[in-house]
Amino acid sequence: MTSLTDRDAWKPTAYAHNGDVELAYDRFEHGGDTPLLLMMGMAMSRFWWPDGLCHAFADEGFDVVRFDQRDTGESTRFGRSERHRSWTGLLGTGTAPYTAEEVVDDAAAVLDAVGWERAVVFGHSLGGVVAQRVALRHPQRVLGLVSFDAPPSDASGLGTLRYLRFGLLARLATKKYPDGREGDLAASLAVAKGMASPANPCDEVAARARIERGLDAGPRDMTALGRQLRAEWHGPRLRDITAPTLVLHGEDDPVIKTSAARATARAVPGAKLTILSGIGHDLPAVAWTTIAEQTRRLVGA
Repeated sequence: MTSLTDRDAWKPTAYAHNGDVELAYDRFEHGGDTPLLLMMGMAMSRFWWPDGLCHAFADEGFDVVRFDQRDTGESTRFGRSERHRSWTGLLGTGTAPYTAEEVVDDAAAVLDAVGWERAVVFGHSLGGVVAQRVALRHPQRVLGLVSFDAPPSDASGLGTLRYLRFGLLARLATKKYPDGREGDLAASLAVAKGMASPANPCDEVAARARIERGLDAGPRDMTALGRQLRAEWHGPRLRDITAPTLVLHGEDDPVIKTSAARATARAVPGAKLTILSGIGHDLPAVAWTTIAEQTRRLVGA
C-alpha cells in the first residue's frame, strides 16, 4: 500500500478559475469512480486533509479532489499576505471583498475544471458551511452532502454565537509567537493540538507535516478568515436542500457545539446525524474508517 504520507499519492497541483479567481486543487492518485470534493475550513489549506483519510475514501470507491478556497493556500488572496497575524484578525470590520455566493461558485468552478457534472461535497468546519450552500445554490451538481463540525448555514451574525465555544479561541489569543515560519508553525501546531479530543490527542508528527506543507503553500493569515466569515449569504435556507445529507460532529468538539449539528440535521429534510464519540474539531485516524464508510453509505455502492 502507498504510504499515508507519500506526496506521490497526489497528482500535480492544477488550477480552476472562477472569473479572475484562481483555485488550486489536486486529485488523489488512487481513487475510485464516485467524485468526492473536499473543502477545508478556517482559512486552512487543502493540506490539512489527512492523506490517511483520503486513502480510506479511495478504498470506499471515491475519486478524491481537494482544493484551496479563495483567500487560502495557493488560491487567490484578497488582502496583503503576511506570514504572521494574530487571532484579532477574526474581528475585522467592513464589507468582505466577495460574497458567500462567489465562494460557493468557486466549488462549482473546480467541478468544471475536473470535468465532473456532479460530486459528493464534503466540508469540514467553515468548509461544511460552504458545502451546505453548494447543495443549495447548485443542487444539480451535488450527489450528496457531508457537513462535518460545522454550524448551520442558516445562522448568521449573532445567531451563530449560540453554537460556538470560546475557550480554545480565548486561550490561543493569549499566546505569543515569534514572527516568521517557526512562529507560524508553532501557532498552527497549537491550533491542531487544541482542536483534538483528550480521548484522541493530536498526532503531532503528522500534524506538523501537514502544517509545513500548508506554510509552503501560503502564509498563515488570520485576516483571511475574517474576510471569509464576513462574506454574506443571500441564498436559500437549509430546508431547501434536496441532496442526501450526512451531518457529522465530534462529541468533544471544543470549537462548535453539537447543538449546531443537531440544528442542521433538523433543518435538512431526511438528513442523517452521527455524533462521533471521542472526536474533537479534527479528523483523527481513529475516525477515518467510520467517516469513509458513512460517506459511502450516503450515496450507495
